[in-house]
Formats: sequence, C-alpha cells, structure tokens
Amino acid sequence: MTNVIDDLDRETHALLAASPLAPERIDALIDDLIHQGFSCQRDFFPPVLINALLADLERLEACDALASAGIGRLKEHQLATSIRGDAIRWLNQESPAQRVYLKRLDELRSQINRALFIGLFEFEAHFARYPPGAFYKRHVDSFQGRANRVISTVTYLNRDWPVDGGGEMVLFESRQQGPDGFDPNAPIQEMARVLPEAGTLACFLSDTVPHEVLPTRLPRASIAGWFRRNASVNGVVDPAR
Repeated sequence: MTNVIDDLDRETHALLAASPLAPERIDALIDDLIHQGFSCQRDFFPPVLINALLADLERLEACDALASAGIGRLKEHQLATSIRGDAIRWLNQESPAQRVYLKRLDELRSQINRALFIGLFEFEAHFARYPPGAFYKRHVDSFQGRANRVISTVTYLNRDWPVDGGGEMVLFESRQQGPDGFDPNAPIQEMARVLPEAGTLACFLSDTVPHEVLPTRLPRASIAGWFRRNASVNGVVDPAR
C-alpha cells in the first residue's frame, strides 16, 4: 500500500510541476470578469493535465461510475432529460489529476479574491460527459439571494474537436433576475459561443449570465465547476452538493 501511495504522490508532484498557471492569463481572466461578466481563455491548462483528466474521466466511465445529471439542489433535485442529457461524477481528489486540477482552481480562487474582494470560500466541480445528441437548455447556475454559487467555470477536455462537432456553450447577455427568477424563454442576446476545445477555460457570473450547451454531434467531455461563498444556516455550512 505504501508503494502505491508513494507512486500517486510522485505522479501528483510531476503534474503540479508540469502545469503551473500563467499569471498573465489569470490577470486577463479577472479583467474580463470585471468588464463583461465572463471570460474565455483558450489553452489555459496544458495538455499534460488535460490528458490526465480525460484519462481519469474515461476510466470512471468504463467503470460505470457516472450518474445521470439532474436539475435543482438537495430536496428539489430531479432528473429532467428534456432539459439536460449529461452524465456526471463529482471530483473528490481520488486521483493525481483531480488533486492537481482542484489545487490549481483553488489558486485561481485566491487570486480572484485578492483582486475582487468577493469572499469566495471554496470550489466544487464535476466531470460531465455528453453523449451524441445531448444538450443543456438555457439556464443560470444560481438564483440571486437563494444560493451561493458566485462564479461558474467550464474546463474542456476534448482533443481535436472539429468546428462542426456541435456542443458549443452559448453565453447570453448578463441580466438581473425578476421576482420570479430567470425566464428561460425570454428574448435575450448572445454574447459568446465557446467551442469545447481541450484546455479552454470559460468563467462567468453564476447568477446573471444565462447559458446553454448546444446539441453535440460527438461525445463531449468537460469539468463544470463553481466558486462558492460560505452560506451558513444556524451555524451549519451549506453543503457543496
């Protein structure tokens, strides 16, 4: 057992050494969030880390360890294949690739806090595998005043994604929510369309930037994540999921 742990630690350290975050890319991401509420950074993560994460997802998929994704949280959670069709697995640091990815995102959390003073408390994330034909209809990730997800992230793991592969994430103009929340059918202007290319990191404000995943023609792999504030009730920290 000790030799296995030592091997995992060596792999973790090797991935850490090979995948530092570039300060100038972090600065560009933060500047984008300030001025437009979203950022799309191609090649934000190096191939060595992306390949390790993709191999981890493929291993989990081969072990039938992915679960159909639903909508809503806690007691309101339900499956809704007419709204989204991906299968997921929450990251839990069970592999070197996951540990390194979560460490890099925690570093990004610290940099965003230092620049924007918004009190991000933690980061949660899950793998997402979309089979051909799957999609996720337009939605927001957090409702104002009712949840604590502040900044959403998507990291893409797809090698050699063709321009006609589908599966783009479409970001729509930021908007304030009305008293009844977000209306998914209201007219709204497209701001950006993100091709799911390996190494790309997209970030956007969770409660004001509606977005959707267009139907994919090919199997699509990504990591969806959220920087969260600490929302506590009666001294109990809101659970991550």
